[in-house]
Amino acid sequence: MLHRAGRIIFTVAWAVLAAAGAQAQAPMAKPDLSKLADEAQVWLGDLVRINSVNPPGNEAEVAKYISAIFQKEGISNEVIEMAPGRSIVVARLQAGPLPDPTNALLLLAHQDTVGVDAKKWTADPFAAAIRDGYMYGRGSIDDKAMLTANIATMVELKRTGARLARDVLFLATDDEEQGGAASIKVTIQKYWDKIACAYALNEGGRVMVQDGKVQYVGVQASEKVAYNVTVTATGSSGHGSLPKPDNAVVHLAAAIEKLGTYQVPSEPSTITLRYFEQLAKIEDDDIAKWMRALEQPERADLAVKHLSEVSPMWNSMLRDTIAPTMLQAGVRVNVVPSEATANLNIRMLPGHSIQELMGQFVKIVNDPQIHFQLAPDSGENSPPSDLTTPLYKTIERLTPQDFPGAITVPLLGTGATDSSSLRLHKVQAYGLEPFPMVENDSSRVHGDDERIPVDSFHKGVVFLYHVVSDFASSK
Repeated sequence: MLHRAGRIIFTVAWAVLAAAGAQAQAPMAKPDLSKLADEAQVWLGDLVRINSVNPPGNEAEVAKYISAIFQKEGISNEVIEMAPGRSIVVARLQAGPLPDPTNALLLLAHQDTVGVDAKKWTADPFAAAIRDGYMYGRGSIDDKAMLTANIATMVELKRTGARLARDVLFLATDDEEQGGAASIKVTIQKYWDKIACAYALNEGGRVMVQDGKVQYVGVQASEKVAYNVTVTATGSSGHGSLPKPDNAVVHLAAAIEKLGTYQVPSEPSTITLRYFEQLAKIEDDDIAKWMRALEQPERADLAVKHLSEVSPMWNSMLRDTIAPTMLQAGVRVNVVPSEATANLNIRMLPGHSIQELMGQFVKIVNDPQIHFQLAPDSGENSPPSDLTTPLYKTIERLTPQDFPGAITVPLLGTGATDSSSLRLHKVQAYGLEPFPMVENDSSRVHGDDERIPVDSFHKGVVFLYHVVSDFASSK
C-alpha cells in the first residue's frame, strides 16, 4: 500500500514538473502591442465611468470589472473584500511550480479616486469623454491609467506565453486616497502571504515631455511623509456688533498668514541631488548651472532660491513644505465664534521630525491663543529604494529605446503613495508612471478637468510592458 502511494506521489510530481517544463519550452507568441493599447483604452474608459470616489470608495465594482478581464484571459485571480463595498484584486503569473516571493515583481495601483466638484469641470468627470486627443475623467491619470496599464501587461504576458524567470503579481488596492481601514497597510497586515515580493512598480514617477519630446523618465525611489496638523484659535464669543481684540478668527488668520508664508530651510536628500545632477546634463545652460551649484557650499542657498522659483515641484523636493488647506469658524454671520480652526497639510523629507517642526510653529506664531494638534494616520517614514537594483537598471536601459534621447533620473516623490508601506517590508518599490505628459497635464491630478492624452496613454502601456517583460522574462 505504501509502495503504491509512493508511486502515485511520484507520478503526480512528475506530471507537475513535466507540465512546467512543457510550458517553459512552448514558443512565445509575438506581442501585438498596438492592439493591446487599443483594448486598454477601452478598459480605461470603462474604469473611469465607475465612480470610485473615496469616500466611500466603491472599489468592489472596479474589482469586479478587473476580475472579469482576468477570468476571460485565463489569469488566476482573487477578489478579497476589505470592507462592505470595498474589495482588492490579487493575481499572479507564476514562473515555476511553486510561488517564489524572493524575486517576484508586484504591479501595484489603486482603484479609488479623490472627489470632484462637477460644476467646475468642462466635461462629465465620469463619462470618459474623448476631446481634442484627451480622455477626460476623474482617475484618468490618478490612478486608473496605471491600473489599466498593469492589467494590460498581465494580459499580454499571459497571451504570449511569456517564459518568466520570476513571478509577476498584480494588486489593485483600496483606500489609497484616505488611508483608512481598507488601505495598503491593512492589506499587508492581513494578506502579505498573497502579495509578498522583492520588487514593485507603482504610481509616483513621471515621463516628462518638453518641447514635444520626452526629456526624462523620473523613477520615484523615495517619497515625502504626509502629516496634517490642526491649528486652533480660541477667544471670547459674542455679538458681531461688539468686536473684541481676542477674536479667534482674527488670531487664526494671523497665524495662518505666518505659517503659510514660512519656508523651511532646504535640505536636499541624496536622491534629490542625484536627480538635479542627472537633469543638469540635458537642461538649458542657465537652469543647469543652478542645478550643479546645489553641491557648491558657497552657492547652494542661491541655487535653491532660483530652482524653487522655477518649479513648485522642485521647491517641494528641496525642503519640508506647509500648505494651509482648510478653514472652519462660526455658526452665524452675526456671532463672533469662540473657536476657529485650520488644517495644515505638511509634507516632510524622509527622516525629519514633525515634533521639531511643530515646535518651530509655536515660535513663529508666538500667540498663546493658538494651539497645535497632530492629526492621526500620518504617513510612513520609509527608507529609499536602491538605485542599483536590476529593476532600476532595466528602466534605465530601456528608457532611450522607447523614448530616444531621454534619460532616467531618480525622484523624491512630493506626494504620498502605497510604495512607502512596501519599502518598510524591504521591497524595492519604484514609481513608474509610464505616460509621457507635459507639466500642464500631469499637474491636473486631483484638480478640475483631470485628463490624459490618449496617445500618451498608448505609449505608456507599451513602455510598461517592455519594462516588465524584459525584467521578468527568461533571457
